[in-house]
Amino acid sequence: MSRVAIVTGGSGGIGRAVAERLSADGLAVVVHYAGNQAAAEDVVAKITADGGQAFAYGGDVADEQAMTAMFDAAEERFGGVDVVVNPAGIMLLAPVVDMKLDDFDRMMRTNVRGAFVVSQLAARRLRRGGALINVSTSVVRLQQPTYAAYAAGKGAVEAMTLILARELRGRDVTVNTVAPGPTDTPLFTDGKPQELIDRIAATNPFERLGTPDDIARSVSFLAGPDGRWINGQTLYANGGAA
Repeated sequence: MSRVAIVTGGSGGIGRAVAERLSADGLAVVVHYAGNQAAAEDVVAKITADGGQAFAYGGDVADEQAMTAMFDAAEERFGGVDVVVNPAGIMLLAPVVDMKLDDFDRMMRTNVRGAFVVSQLAARRLRRGGALINVSTSVVRLQQPTYAAYAAGKGAVEAMTLILARELRGRDVTVNTVAPGPTDTPLFTDGKPQELIDRIAATNPFERLGTPDDIARSVSFLAGPDGRWINGQTLYANGGAA
């Protein structure tokens, strides 16, 4: 019987790379999407063409009923859930003094409430030997201007994730956070001038942006047998950015 993964935000960027990597690792995958069903179905088509098992499921990560239904669908289709990876999120940037509170609230709903809803369901429903991997950001410790609200939300995700790891004592479920550095996805590059992107890319010793595949490899490690002794940790996948 295959292990089963749910990947939120699996229709693009880091989520797509994670879904495809976990399928390559032999897991059946639920490819969650918020609004772009066509992109999610494209991921499913790629996975199935390569011999894997997957289906797409849409819903708001902050809506507990929608996410409960997604877990139900995974269990009905594949028999259970073993891995939950939660990169779904939005990034709205502004200095604290200029941040619109409506934007702040919208980002916190998706990034914090959404992470909590998905984590709560994972805590209740992951099978023994399972893994929950939430996604934070290296900006939590890099303190870059304009990222205060985004980093605050991701800092909350780290806190709840690492506490949950301790709360699941005796369950044989690992709970960790991956904190990517600047990664070449639309979430990071959209709206930024190329000069700024190049300057940020040069901040790590490899002098490049991370790729979604770089992050997917880190997730694969934590989701697989070699990562079973890593628990209650934040893994900074950023090429050494400081």
